[in-house]
Amino acid sequence: MESLQIASFVVRFQLAAVEKETGKKHWRIKVTHVQEERETLFETIEEAAAFMMSMVEDS
Repeated sequence: MESLQIASFVVRFQLAAVEKETGKKHWRIKVTHVQEERETLFETIEEAAAFMMSMVEDS
């Protein structure tokens, strides 16, 4: 029987700053890899997604 691999992540967005002139929001993104209890901070969703993909591919 084939073993089932699971990778779980918790993704949390926290508003870090808002530019007064443009209203653009800057986010702090914390990704927790549940199985390894590893937390990593990112500034963009693209960086967070790349991290999650690398964790899945390396498992």
